[in-house]
Amino acid sequence: MATAVTRAMILAAGRGERLRPLTDHVPKPLLEIAGKSLIVRLLEALAAAGIRDVVINVGHLGDMIMQALGSDWQGLRIHYSDERDGRLETGGALVRALPLLGNSPFLLVNGDICTDFPWAQICQSSSARVHLVLVPNPMQHPQGDFALSAGMVALTGEERHTYAGIARLDPELFRDFPEQSAPLAPWLRQWIAAGLVEGNLYQGKWMDVGTPERLRAARRDCAEAGHGL
Repeated sequence: MATAVTRAMILAAGRGERLRPLTDHVPKPLLEIAGKSLIVRLLEALAAAGIRDVVINVGHLGDMIMQALGSDWQGLRIHYSDERDGRLETGGALVRALPLLGNSPFLLVNGDICTDFPWAQICQSSSARVHLVLVPNPMQHPQGDFALSAGMVALTGEERHTYAGIARLDPELFRDFPEQSAPLAPWLRQWIAAGLVEGNLYQGKWMDVGTPERLRAARRDCAEAGHGL
């Protein structure tokens, strides 16, 4: 029986190469927008949506993230999946984190996005093995990633959208994969081809804060709005 999601994993192990030199001394998820770090913004929103346990994978400057958040953050239980011995990419990171993720569906969230996405929506119970959130293609990714067809994600289609870095996943999908460095995208394409992936298009505020220019844009947008995204 499908149950509501109460656990999430935030991807926070990346080096943030495109944001150097900022990320030489501060891990990307701790970069601030309007007085709050990216990861704190995500934690606040996830907690408000009913998430109770968060797994964070840490790599580059991971000690700083663990020191900043601890293991009990405003009622959220924080668990860390250590990748300081070498980053595993998203697929491998998920396999390593499986013992911390439990047996029920969980949310997967990129640690470098700034958004007002309604998280409670994707936390609702569902029988789908995978749910991907897509957004209109940003300027830096005009070709998009996937299409939508009657609520299901498709590999091809006239109108393609960009994966938002937000997903709901069934951990059973990863049980047979070995723990090694591996991207998630090929697995997603395999599951999409098998008809396992539903999705939706979110057209609200969303930004991938992956470069100095986009970080400045997010800070400017928040300042103009008088609050965070």
